[in-house]
Amino acid sequence: MRRVFICANWKMHKTVHDTVFYIKELRGLVKDLRALDIVVAPPFTSVHAACEAARGSNLDIAAQDLYWEREGAFTGEVSAAMLRDAGAEYVIVGHSERRAFFGESDLTVNRKLAAAMANALGPIACIGESLDERLSERTLPVLDRQLQQGLDGFTAEQLANLVLAYEPVWAIGTGHTATPAQAQEVHAHIRGRLRQWFGVEMAERCRIIYGGSVKPDNIGAMVSQPDVDGALVGGASLNARAFADLVRESQKGH
Repeated sequence: MRRVFICANWKMHKTVHDTVFYIKELRGLVKDLRALDIVVAPPFTSVHAACEAARGSNLDIAAQDLYWEREGAFTGEVSAAMLRDAGAEYVIVGHSERRAFFGESDLTVNRKLAAAMANALGPIACIGESLDERLSERTLPVLDRQLQQGLDGFTAEQLANLVLAYEPVWAIGTGHTATPAQAQEVHAHIRGRLRQWFGVEMAERCRIIYGGSVKPDNIGAMVSQPDVDGALVGGASLNARAFADLVRESQKGH
């Protein structure tokens, strides 16, 4: 059985001081939860401080993005090697906000995945459709394109530690969310494509998590679905107690 994977994506929130306070509070609240993976993704400026505050706990730290080159004249960018040096274990790649606001494409996602894997960072790769694409019944073709181009050139072995996050763009920060049945339908399709392109073992091993206005009152129903393995949590993760409640509820549903 795949372990539940819950990741808090803080986006552009919290200073270093705020981060340390939160991590110290959260680690006490979830210290007894060992049957799932709990990950927190603070801003770049807080990654190292978060790793230090989480040391010796059951929390892992992720970065929210990376650049694919190791070093060079790329003002403002952060490499995978730098993130590993800061202590990060995971990195989010291709979030819909990166695609919408900063020109991320399936090609850049592909390059960033390669950099993450080359530096032993577990990639959390995001895919998802817009409202227009969903209303025009293009959800599955859009996801197929994102998967094909984003994962192009990789082998099943290289993708062994991949986490895929399905985040319907129309449900992020809107208060709307896919129903558990809608999420399951899409997750099952994604796993079917992985099975087709990379084989049964990789498809069954890969964790596919849901992102889109996830809260403590809906996470249990989500992860009770056979192909929903956890969640990428935005606004509901900014409060340590609320996020701990969500993590606990996710265990009840799995």
